[in-house]
Amino acid sequence: MRRGTVGSAVLSAVIAVVGITGMAAPAGARPADLPGTSGSDQLVLVTANSLQSTTARLTTYERTSDGWTQVGRSTTAYVGRHGLVDGTQRRQSTGTTPMGTYALNAAFGRLPDPGAKLPYIHIDRNDAWTYNPKVPSTYNLFQDADRSWSSYGGYVEHLWQLGPQYDYVVTTSFNEPTGQVTRSADGVRRTAQPSNTSRGGGIFLHVSKGEPTVGCVSMPRADMRRIVRWLDPAAHPVVVIGLASRLGA
Repeated sequence: MRRGTVGSAVLSAVIAVVGITGMAAPAGARPADLPGTSGSDQLVLVTANSLQSTTARLTTYERTSDGWTQVGRSTTAYVGRHGLVDGTQRRQSTGTTPMGTYALNAAFGRLPDPGAKLPYIHIDRNDAWTYNPKVPSTYNLFQDADRSWSSYGGYVEHLWQLGPQYDYVVTTSFNEPTGQVTRSADGVRRTAQPSNTSRGGGIFLHVSKGEPTVGCVSMPRADMRRIVRWLDPAAHPVVVIGLASRLGA
């Protein structure tokens, strides 16, 4: 298998999540006004018109000496097939996208590294994302063990099988475990401090397949590739997901 230069353990490294429950940014808000962005120099802003929306506007910004500047074009993105929900209230298998501010901490894809600065894993057919609530120690974690995961039933994503939508992916810190992730003798990655197993996981930015998602934010391939190449861990990038009326966007 071909891998990035950074090991898979980095893929689930956690950066603090800043909630934006009940936020009410003033009309015409700029990125600097948004909760959770003060320590970041890169921002992906995703704004929808209503909680029932399945599409949103996605715009990228970076902080310069002159303040926040838009980078690249804005584009239409898909969000959850059942709309958006406050991130603190989000529940597994609801098809909703969690509103909030989340770190963008790593990337992976079916295609080779396009020049990412974030840790990037070129996935293969072994790789999976597990979120079985009956196995909390593996909840919301990247896995590369050579096994079938059949005991997890529907609570696992076989990443390669998701097809072109996972050609390029950026992970978010939504509901990631806060404890150290270690590898057991069977090759399975586990944590002693699991995520909240009721909230779901695997909330990513990824390539669109032309329809609403089960909770992720998806966009045209060119935009996703550009974002993978642009994001820089030194800039502490975040994504802010919310309603346009509350964010002033």
